[in-house]
Amino acid sequence: MLKNAQPNPYAALLKKEQDELVVAYMPALRAMAFRLKERLPSSIDVNDLISIGVEEMIKLSRRYDKDQNDSFWGYVKKRVNGAMLDYLRSLDVMSRNNRKIIKEMDALIDEYYQEHEEEPDDTYLAKKLDLDLERIKDARAAHAISYVLPLDEQINCYSEDDTLEKIEKDVLLEKISEILEGLKEREQLIIQLYYYEELNLKEISEVLQISESRISQIHKKLLKKLRERLGNG
Repeated sequence: MLKNAQPNPYAALLKKEQDELVVAYMPALRAMAFRLKERLPSSIDVNDLISIGVEEMIKLSRRYDKDQNDSFWGYVKKRVNGAMLDYLRSLDVMSRNNRKIIKEMDALIDEYYQEHEEEPDDTYLAKKLDLDLERIKDARAAHAISYVLPLDEQINCYSEDDTLEKIEKDVLLEKISEILEGLKEREQLIIQLYYYEELNLKEISEVLQISESRISQIHKKLLKKLRERLGNG
């Protein structure tokens, strides 16, 4: 008969070190999750983001080689953020039906903003579009979630057809960079602050000294302009 396998003290020590790494960087992970949550609707639970991040960090800790990478957080940061974004993508926020409703909502919001210089509430939109209030709230939440995706994906989300999806990602990013260079300085700054510095609308409002509602409007118009330019490119 085979004897019971003896515990491997080295393996146990290694696992302990890996688990301690995860615990040590939990504050950084939580900060990342809460930072992302600031740009998401209330329907998204920050604890779900944290759980996704922890799961990814544990998995990565098993592959981490401190001789090859001098910083564990530097090694996992991008992948942990990517795992959280993958979770948001899995919610399938931009279904065809949501895109249709959001397009109609955006047209109404633009019209309302021109007259009142603020965005209408959900009740107004529900009445105008003859939809349940909950359906409007769901579409609004989907809209907000999609905003945290990388800019190339964000543009693809709202495409009427698959024109942009056929463009290789590297080429698409290059085209986006070229188009951004042709925008006005303030428009460039909004894109820079939101997608690259990851500020939320409130923070951008404080930096630029204009209302969150106005920034939201400019943001939507910029995305529309980018889609049109790419589609015609």
